[in-house]
Amino acid sequence: MVVALSALAAVLPAAAASASTSSLKWRLTETGSTAQFRGLAPVSSRVAWVAGSAGTVLRTVDGGRSWANVSPPGASGLLFRDIEAFDSRTALALSIGNGAASRVYATRDGGRTWTETFRNEDEAAFYDCMTFLDRRHGLALSDPVDGKFRILATDDGGRSWAVRPTQGMPDALAGEFAFAASGTCLVSAAGKAMFATGGGAVSRVFTSRDGGRSWSVTSTPVPSGPSAGIYSLAVRPSGEAIAVGGDYAAPTSAPDGAAYLHGRTWKIARTVPGEYRSGSAWASHGLALAVGPTGSDYSRDGGRTWKRFDTGAFDAVECTADGSCWASGPTGRVARLTH
Repeated sequence: MVVALSALAAVLPAAAASASTSSLKWRLTETGSTAQFRGLAPVSSRVAWVAGSAGTVLRTVDGGRSWANVSPPGASGLLFRDIEAFDSRTALALSIGNGAASRVYATRDGGRTWTETFRNEDEAAFYDCMTFLDRRHGLALSDPVDGKFRILATDDGGRSWAVRPTQGMPDALAGEFAFAASGTCLVSAAGKAMFATGGGAVSRVFTSRDGGRSWSVTSTPVPSGPSAGIYSLAVRPSGEAIAVGGDYAAPTSAPDGAAYLHGRTWKIARTVPGEYRSGSAWASHGLALAVGPTGSDYSRDGGRTWKRFDTGAFDAVECTADGSCWASGPTGRVARLTH
């Protein structure tokens, strides 16, 4: 989701910064769906899109009071895991899977019509997530092909896509991959893109400052394994970044499952959520959020300490420039954050 997070402080009154975070609550909305929504793209306090299982895409333009099913025709066999939206009319949805199961659909009329703008033809590729640096320039991430992560790029707002050469991509580790859990394994802010991994000997974060043409990589202390690693990143225009994860096969135990970027070094949070978390986001005035199947947590100190505030199941969380935060997850669950 492309939002000016740096504008949040100007949008929200200063008193909001001192509001008690103990009053944070999710207010569920009635979506009328039982899909699992791992793709989430709020635009404002009124407009939001969600995408999920069985090719389902929903949109609200009234703050979640009502939702319209705007799913692409013929997509019921697909798993949407990411959606990026710019306004109430323009959005792109990414489905995942090997080969042709990985696709990108675009709408520019609020979901009344969709165009398939990319279909993966390489059986070795598996696309996990995408991000837009601005309205024209976007990236999508595939698990390694021939030993390197693959980057798909667009410079026309998603109307067309091309696979980037891999000369600027460091080698992947044995068993290393990204997690298609919440659409936030690949994120961007202020022209910088980052993606996170797991599966290998260590979890790592890759960073690009030239639109995804070249990447540097940094190891992190977040534990990694066959189903463990960093599931979600959140980055601010200032460069401040957090990472959350764990092991989805052991959701109630995630020691060292959250980290923050200190200079160029990732450090484990002093107090972690302690359980698997699949989504993270920056809100306003230094507030950060993390969600997973066993609950939601907040941090007021840049991800150094976390505290639980909800025990409901969510997969994804995102916040917007007008200060609204949304979460989505299993059995059609979509909620807005209240104070």
